[in-house]
Amino acid sequence: MQNIFDIDEWKIIETSFDPKKQLAAESIFSIGNGAFGQRANFEESYTGESLQGSYVGGVYYPDKTRVGWWKNGYPEYFAKVLNSCNWIGIDIEVDSEKLDLATVQVKHFYRELDMRNGTLTRKFTCELKNGKIIQIKSTRFCSMNDDEIAAISYSIKPINFSGNVTFIPYLDFNVRNSDSNYNEFFWKEINKKSSTSESFISAVTKKSDFNVVVAFNYTISKDGEHLNVNSTKLENKLYVANKFEVLIEQGSEYILEKYVTVISSLNHEKDLESIAVNKAIQSKKNTFHKLLNNHIKSWHSIWDNADVKIEGDLKSQQAIRFNIFQLYQTYTGNNAKLNIGPKGFTGEKYGGATYWDTEAFCLPFFLKTSPKKVAKQLLIYRYNHLKKAILNAEKLGFHSGAALYPMVTMNGDECHNEWEITFEEIHRNGAIAYAIFNYIRHTNDKDYLLKYGRKVLIAIARFWVQRVNWSNKKNKYVILGVTGPNEYENNVNNNWYTNYIARWCILYALKTDNELGKNHGSLISKEEESKWQDISENMYLPKINNSNIFLQNDGFLDKEFVKAEQLSNNDRPINQNWSWDKILRSVFIKQADVLQGLYFFEEHFDIQTIKENIEFYEPYTVHESSLSACIHSILYSLVKEEEQAYKMFLQTVRLDLDDYNKEVDEGLHITSMPGSWLSIVEGFAGLRIRNNKLVLNPTLPNKWKSYSFNIIFNDQIVNFDIRNDKILIYNKGGNSIELSINGRDIQILENNKIKIEC
Repeated sequence: MQNIFDIDEWKIIETSFDPKKQLAAESIFSIGNGAFGQRANFEESYTGESLQGSYVGGVYYPDKTRVGWWKNGYPEYFAKVLNSCNWIGIDIEVDSEKLDLATVQVKHFYRELDMRNGTLTRKFTCELKNGKIIQIKSTRFCSMNDDEIAAISYSIKPINFSGNVTFIPYLDFNVRNSDSNYNEFFWKEINKKSSTSESFISAVTKKSDFNVVVAFNYTISKDGEHLNVNSTKLENKLYVANKFEVLIEQGSEYILEKYVTVISSLNHEKDLESIAVNKAIQSKKNTFHKLLNNHIKSWHSIWDNADVKIEGDLKSQQAIRFNIFQLYQTYTGNNAKLNIGPKGFTGEKYGGATYWDTEAFCLPFFLKTSPKKVAKQLLIYRYNHLKKAILNAEKLGFHSGAALYPMVTMNGDECHNEWEITFEEIHRNGAIAYAIFNYIRHTNDKDYLLKYGRKVLIAIARFWVQRVNWSNKKNKYVILGVTGPNEYENNVNNNWYTNYIARWCILYALKTDNELGKNHGSLISKEEESKWQDISENMYLPKINNSNIFLQNDGFLDKEFVKAEQLSNNDRPINQNWSWDKILRSVFIKQADVLQGLYFFEEHFDIQTIKENIEFYEPYTVHESSLSACIHSILYSLVKEEEQAYKMFLQTVRLDLDDYNKEVDEGLHITSMPGSWLSIVEGFAGLRIRNNKLVLNPTLPNKWKSYSFNIIFNDQIVNFDIRNDKILIYNKGGNSIELSINGRDIQILENNKIKIEC
């Protein structure tokens, strides 16, 4: 694949302005801080093609559900992630001509996303229609030190003239979502005020009543010296601004610093306006330089734990840091009410903030790179939605405390409006149960299991017990009418992955209740326990006769078996070029399905079985889900198919940077990004946690000289540095740890380093 932007180990760089790349660049150069975020739109006016996007975590609108025929159980709304206040805006007029990169002659252009420091910088020189040449530099960030603050430094230097420049820093809530079903406007004004210093707008969402207050303050300087200016206050509906004119001198630099605060009722019950205004005032007092330094320190602290260093492969180095950077921009763990949306703060596509992606892909990443409380918070988020998950199941006819977690949600309500997903992609329940299992084996946090996890596991198991039915023909329990991870087959019977994870959920819930019940009482009746055992022992798991191949679902062998490599470029991606009818009748697999189960439960199968299933299914997989390539990469590493593992790794790690699926203009694939990290740590390094012991079976990709990473295990940091001839391991914690390296048991004492020759 061709690189969209330049390659650098710590930066994403664009060295020329190409309007055709602008939408993609707006996604890739996005910034955020876990609470709010901003696409890489220009501060000044731009009349070219653009997706203006500012987003506030947890703020949504219950858009009308669009369906052809209403059916019982449909969600009442589709949760729309809202485009919020445009807080970056700074209009510039040079001797009455508005600065607009769509109309001027751009002589030089440079844009840089500095991932090490969390800043977006843009520099350009342009000639206006009036012949005047100016040089612009802007730097902005969303503070990781205080997640309600952002700041912009915007400088202008006249190159061939002296003259009048008008600055108009503003806030504008007159924004619309590009994907609104009915082109609806979502915001109502509550209050606004513009003064010569601080200004704010308070607005509320229709229906959902989220109050968001955005305030700003500013300074203007010439060559480092503060300027006093007389500004005009501008106020329109949902808009406030300050307008002032400066006589600029040729060769001098004029810097506007804009200090912004974003406050929402998600985190504050009252006094939002005064909080926002006072924070903006204090931000200006703290100065741009100090705010930036604090922000950079916070990023460096994150990188100290989360960084992956790759020697010998600059494209991979850049890409893995990009993915880690975007993950931490999206979710920091600072707010228990927030989760990880599939587009994060980079676009509007997909409603809701929580999919099963969180538990299956994101939680393992945060579990190994952040303090335990971060992953625990993601699980408690689901516990807090348990009552709504039970209510969601009741709407579909389930009872007795059975829970079906929503496919897509903001607050626990189901808000996905495609029947084949909403009603049938029920394997999402299994991913949540598996995340609990994964968390416990990493942390041994029995207190969480007792207070929260057991109740979730039992409610999920009760759903599965009611969702199966007995087949006299098969003499087994079956699960009918589902959609597995492969969404290119809908309404199928006996999806192997769904049946397998359902059985596992039942058994894990029983095991957990039995263990905790000894000292804290059982939550499962003897009658239930007997029924659950019967189902788990007699679950139908389809398999191809006389083989080790698990059958994806009933009827799969009736397909016409055409390999994905036989598709023409005009067909790819098929989800953008084929009718849904044609896709459903084809053999092509969107993402890992059977292989998703083999990834989760690799300990249940021998290597030969896993290898044979990869060899059978991969040729028909088109990898048109962002969640696909990483699973294949990890499994290829497991079966020592190193070349294929690396190929799949490149596809997942550079999915957005190289725009594999031709859709990066809509936003980034945030929830698939941890898959690239897992492809290194669980794939190439072969890292597992078994019986409270670290297990490592590493390989080194041919192109790499070395790679190193940290993981957090038992609340302490362990560093692995893997090279061709040795493995260096540094236990940075205060307790010794047990490891198994290529089958050899080793103990590493506290705060100690060891070297293992290969």
